[in-house]
Amino acid sequence: MGDILIVSDAPSVLAEVRSALEDGETTVRELTAGHLVRGAVAEDPPDLVITDLQVGSMGGIAICMDLRLEESGGRADHVPVLILMDRRADVFMAKRADAEGWLVKPFDSLRLRKAARALLEGGTYYDESYKPLPLPVELAAEASSG
Repeated sequence: MGDILIVSDAPSVLAEVRSALEDGETTVRELTAGHLVRGAVAEDPPDLVITDLQVGSMGGIAICMDLRLEESGGRADHVPVLILMDRRADVFMAKRADAEGWLVKPFDSLRLRKAARALLEGGTYYDESYKPLPLPVELAAEASSG
């Protein structure tokens, strides 16, 4: 797949992402602090950054925004970012941070591989689980008449 940088201070998230993505064609590097991402990307740019939403004092949204600011200032090349969300409400922030993709936890290995592949191929991946469920026709009619 490529060279992937995972950012999380939760050992379980690091292990889950690593086990889902690491194979003979994929290199996985890990960081446990958000403030280290900019330097790691500058030194050896990965093909993809996957970051947990909450990472100590600099979480996934701040990491993504920092990478976008470095890129817009001409100090770094573009690196796609996939954010691992804790809840559906966080999608708004990921959109504002200009992330190429997000997954809402809990996620499974299949969706994670699909998301990583899409971003590595230059696309996007927006987890549909954040969208509200549609009301059945009967309930929608009842709600509009009430």
